[in-house]
Amino acid sequence: MSRVSARGVTVTVPPGWDVRIYRREPVPPEVAFTVAHLANFPLPAGRGDYGNGAVDVMGPSSVLVCLLEHAPEQAAHALFSSPGAPKGFEPGDFHRTTLQHARAGQVGVQRFFNTSGRAWALFAVLGSDQRLAVLVPQVNQVLASLEIGVGP
Repeated sequence: MSRVSARGVTVTVPPGWDVRIYRREPVPPEVAFTVAHLANFPLPAGRGDYGNGAVDVMGPSSVLVCLLEHAPEQAAHALFSSPGAPKGFEPGDFHRTTLQHARAGQVGVQRFFNTSGRAWALFAVLGSDQRLAVLVPQVNQVLASLEIGVGP
């Protein structure tokens, strides 16, 4: 198991997982927030916040988890009203309609929450809707270790 920590986000992942936690390029220049990508496959260099580029290379056994921080004032809005990050999902939480771009067999889940005064979107994609029994526990294992503290 590897423990990775940056920008107030800490997570423990199984061997072979690729984790990238970074500061999103500011747009406009004075606004920049944290993005974390966690995958059980090698993440491509060119990928969007919600995994565009990464979902293109996912196989049926692939798992991708994206965490995106939003402006702190969003933490008080209804969309982000759930306190704390989800610690796990059920297979029935994953749907094809959650995906930004439908890919054969892929399913996803999205949740919004706040913690430590920070607003977050969590988006997870599974490579195959036929492998939920194997892939959902992998997502849950990683989420159970997720810690988010006050931002940098």
